[in-house]
Amino acid sequence: MRSDVIFQSSPWWILVCLLVGAAYAFAMYQPLPRLAGSGATVGGFDKRTTYGLAALRFVIVSFLCFLLLNPLIRGIRTITEKPKVVLAVDNSESLTAAGRPALNRALTSLQTLRQQLTEKGLDVSVRTFADTVSEADLTQIPFTQRTSNLSGLLSGIRSDYEGRNLTDVVLVSDGIFNQGLSPTFGQYPFAVQTVGLGDTVAKKDIQLKGIIANRIAYLGNQFPVQAEIVSNGFQGRSAAVVLRQNGRELGRQSINFGKNDTFNQVTFQTTATQKGVQHYVVEVLPQPGEFTTQNNRQDVYLDVIDGKEKVLLLALSPHPDVKALRNILERNQNYELDVRILTGTPAEATPPADKTYDLIILHQIPDNGGLGNALVQKYLAKNTPVLFVLGNQSSLGPFNTSNPVVQVVAQPNQSDKVTGVFNGEFKQLNFDPAKLELLSKLPPMAVPYGEFRLQPGSEVVLWQQVGNVRTTKPLLALNVTAPRKTAVLAGEGLWSWRLEEYALTDKQDVVDELVQKVIQLISVKEDRRKLRVYPIRDEFVAGEKVIFETELYNDIYERLYDKPVKLDITDEKGVTRSYNYTPTETNSRFEISRLPQGAYRFRASVTVNNRPEQSSGQFVVRDLQLEALNTTADHGMLRQLAQQTGGHFYGPAQVDNLVRDLTARSHPARLSSTEEMNEIINWRWLFFVVLILASVEWGLRKFYGGY
Repeated sequence: MRSDVIFQSSPWWILVCLLVGAAYAFAMYQPLPRLAGSGATVGGFDKRTTYGLAALRFVIVSFLCFLLLNPLIRGIRTITEKPKVVLAVDNSESLTAAGRPALNRALTSLQTLRQQLTEKGLDVSVRTFADTVSEADLTQIPFTQRTSNLSGLLSGIRSDYEGRNLTDVVLVSDGIFNQGLSPTFGQYPFAVQTVGLGDTVAKKDIQLKGIIANRIAYLGNQFPVQAEIVSNGFQGRSAAVVLRQNGRELGRQSINFGKNDTFNQVTFQTTATQKGVQHYVVEVLPQPGEFTTQNNRQDVYLDVIDGKEKVLLLALSPHPDVKALRNILERNQNYELDVRILTGTPAEATPPADKTYDLIILHQIPDNGGLGNALVQKYLAKNTPVLFVLGNQSSLGPFNTSNPVVQVVAQPNQSDKVTGVFNGEFKQLNFDPAKLELLSKLPPMAVPYGEFRLQPGSEVVLWQQVGNVRTTKPLLALNVTAPRKTAVLAGEGLWSWRLEEYALTDKQDVVDELVQKVIQLISVKEDRRKLRVYPIRDEFVAGEKVIFETELYNDIYERLYDKPVKLDITDEKGVTRSYNYTPTETNSRFEISRLPQGAYRFRASVTVNNRPEQSSGQFVVRDLQLEALNTTADHGMLRQLAQQTGGHFYGPAQVDNLVRDLTARSHPARLSSTEEMNEIINWRWLFFVVLILASVEWGLRKFYGGY
């Protein structure tokens, strides 16, 4: 390391520092008259001591003045970096398909390769999936990784060794990847030498390649489970595919593999009979002579819910808008619709007395005849969300007292013809303004003619437009801040909007999306629980941590911490695991490791102010058998990767050639220099030097009787 002194001002100031030190020393220790008959001065020092003390004072003062100039020390450090080689080992499960003895022989050769490269002066390190191995014996690497992401492995090496003297990466793999992109799509600043392991001969095997199934089903509904089967070496034979749940066989189908047919599909139809996450197993029964049976089975997890929102569409009389609303709602499978017409038969007009609804749609109710007033008051008393649709039979007096959205003062039997214009300031829902321009082309609606006054907390979705004049009267508005969420469509003619949109676009998407989103907004249920414990995802992979997030609130919904939480997790067999943890302000999460695959239910509990609070839910741990789906080595990809990066492909028996090729090339060490600038005044040891010199001077003066 080489160092230089750099001055931030003219070096001539050093002479000034020396002059200041000399003047200070002279003034402090100037010669005094000698005592009669003695060699000492009046101050009590002899000549030698005086000169010595003056010299110390000169050095101290000059050095302090020199520090005021704030000089810098520039240090240049030169580092010699040996050439580096990384052995990137694919330690996924597919490498063991060809047999552990063959793999051990290859790893022994690679261990020898590592030693020989090190002896040749190369810096060799080892990388595997998900970790870094530095000094470990290659023959002891466990091949237990359940996925292969070769592009991620090489990209990680590129990132970690950026700017370093990395010349080659030796990729030891079978070429099979089941995550990420192909490594041949990447750009690497080093040569990739590939060593191909595994067996490139296709195995005699039957694989359950994939499962196609819904993630959600409704209780009591049928749903399909489709299995895709691929075979090799079983042409002209048949196999059985079975669907099971909890060990019980739900269905069995036979598949036949023709002479040129290696792909088959079977579809099971089953019924959702239980709520919650249900675990199904699809399995191709093993056949004699199969290479492996690990890829004959896959798990299917289905969330069966009984969560359809119950919607009551209560209309005064038959009307095309009632049919339009029915069609819009039935497009969403989350709604269970009950349509009642008050002027129909008693069976058609009266909803079941014991049935509760999540949303009420009132079409022209309250009405002028007061026919539906009793039912309206019954449902409004429960604060059930309501969508009012006004018409020529609507009674505006009871309507005004029943809704928190808008007050309408109108002339009896008078209406206005208006179209709808989207309010660009409405941000609670995401709409495409370009699509909503279609509203200007739709037929006008009939709305009450009069004055419209918005209530506090209300927001307008659509404004009324008369001809080309946009008014400040709402056509569609809502209020989600009131105790009862309410929306108002102030006109009739929705059916004509849907017909005209279909005539213009051959679809009925814009109007339907507008109405559906408004209904969803006012019908969504707020979560008012004090304790909320939930997994960060609904699904986890076997082997990874299951992480729970915890939120705890007081009565005014301020976050609480440091309260002990009990968490019970129950698997499909009814076995319960109990955990206790305390969320803090810095860490509100709880992690659980090594949960086996399956569907789990959980229940969390905590006591706040002597009151128990609970939260429950469910999640799934999947066992992904990605490594078993393909066990045929892809040496063609490894050859292409090596060729693209300037490397070569080697077989397991050609490791000696790899050593020769790597060491035959010149690998000069790289010199790198770093420059550092430091202020001398920041060196702590200088303080102690000055302090010691000043202390010595002071001590000598006192010792010799100075003052």
